[in-house]
Amino acid sequence: MEGVIKIKESDLVLRVKLNYDPSILNLSAWDNYLDILCGIREYQKEAIRTAIIYLASGYYHTIDQLARENYADNLSLQDKYKREVDFINHLPLHGKLSAAIDLATATGKSYVMFGIAQIMLSLGVVKRVLILCPSVTIEQELLKKFKALSNNRELKNAIPERSNCSNPGIIDASSTICAGDICIENIHAVYEKTATSIKDSFASGGQDTLILNDEVHHAYNSSSENDIRKWKSFLLGEYDFRYILGFTGTAYVNNEYFSDVIYRYSLKQAIEDKIIKSVEYIAKDDKSDMFEKFQMIYDNHLEMIRKNPGLKPISIFVSKDIKSATNLSQEFTDFLVDTRKIDRNIAENMVIVVTSSPKHKKNILLLQTVDDSINPIEWIFSVSMLTEGWDVKNVFQIVPWEDRAFNSKLLISQVLGRGLRIPEGHGMQPKVRVFNHASWSKSIQTLVDEVLEIELELKSRIIVEGERAKYNFVIHNLNYSQEERAIDKNGDKRQEVFDLTKGIVLISQTIDDKKITEYEDINRNSYEKTTIVSR
Repeated sequence: MEGVIKIKESDLVLRVKLNYDPSILNLSAWDNYLDILCGIREYQKEAIRTAIIYLASGYYHTIDQLARENYADNLSLQDKYKREVDFINHLPLHGKLSAAIDLATATGKSYVMFGIAQIMLSLGVVKRVLILCPSVTIEQELLKKFKALSNNRELKNAIPERSNCSNPGIIDASSTICAGDICIENIHAVYEKTATSIKDSFASGGQDTLILNDEVHHAYNSSSENDIRKWKSFLLGEYDFRYILGFTGTAYVNNEYFSDVIYRYSLKQAIEDKIIKSVEYIAKDDKSDMFEKFQMIYDNHLEMIRKNPGLKPISIFVSKDIKSATNLSQEFTDFLVDTRKIDRNIAENMVIVVTSSPKHKKNILLLQTVDDSINPIEWIFSVSMLTEGWDVKNVFQIVPWEDRAFNSKLLISQVLGRGLRIPEGHGMQPKVRVFNHASWSKSIQTLVDEVLEIELELKSRIIVEGERAKYNFVIHNLNYSQEERAIDKNGDKRQEVFDLTKGIVLISQTIDDKKITEYEDINRNSYEKTTIVSR
């Protein structure tokens, strides 16, 4: 017989000792700077302070030290990893002064990254910063944000006097990375030795460099892309990097929570704080074919238009791979043309496919203006593992089309992350609706609970030997097996006779039908929605 131990993911976060020697690290001198950088978002300040204390206080030398310290006092870690050595060996960057920071998508992790980079350079702990990300799209967005923050006069004036670096250069790896530089580059370009300065910049090693990994779950998870698979090897390889931090809103290796997180601001907490949209998903609905589902999805889209006047809502379909996304977009375009009686050119301008395929590369540029009312795009088709880097705020409906696009905590977090940003000027906390298939509802509820309710299941066996075994007892289970029996027919009962000489009257199927869908949000509030679908 087996039992289940449930561990909150927040209980797996490694606690950094916040008492440090102020003669070594004067972090209070940065209070004004952090107030200007982060505003009222206290969790950003906490994440920055935790990271700086961990990296710059001089107390910690490797992640192994922090892990051992936490394992000794943390019963949840002891339940998950039966031996300390098992925990240490499970660390992704064992032996480095490394860690991960888990910030829910759309909560502003780029501000946290910039703050850490600026303070580490100013303190003189490192001489330069290299930021690695998984795509050109994210690289471009980070370059734009970092340049804006670096040129912010109010921020510059808040940097304490006698800082080692008050004006960092924001560059990419096409230039040599010098002292005082923050270099932002996508991981694919790192391996193009003729196109980047990585090899020349780190010819003498990377001990004086802080590495910040954006969307670090790519480095920790195995991937079909060769360059992504090399990411972790690059961090542990020839350049001997010591200071390494990873940032993500999806801190999972498949369904396992990261083992090296030092700060966490969860999706559930961000929703409760109204920093991001709330989430609702299908708990129960009528069985429907593809054409009927298209109508229900379109009806949801119209509802979002009514509920958000002045905005152009966006709906995202998520498929298991590029081929599925492309085919689904074509079928939905046909639906728009046939059902809504619109010109094909108009329908095609409303739909785009965004994947890593070269033929979809031009569509990535369209995402920069997709929230604008003059941009005709309302429907985006993509794949689950290629969704970071979109700064789209008008997403109000997400449609995971196959269960493979929505069948792990990692994918759930990534897919939800595309719809969590709140549009500017929105007067109340909106919801993003996840139109999952009804046949998945039980598993979807379980997965969403584990992502948003922050639970992790571990199996444990009942002790059958030793002193505690005497407390076990046997429960009698009823036998519900079926048994066939023959029963004699009552001879007095006459057989019913049907008269078919006048024909059979059949009731024709209705042209329109009502489909009822029950939606539920993360607080277990539910309601029913009726959609009239045409057959």
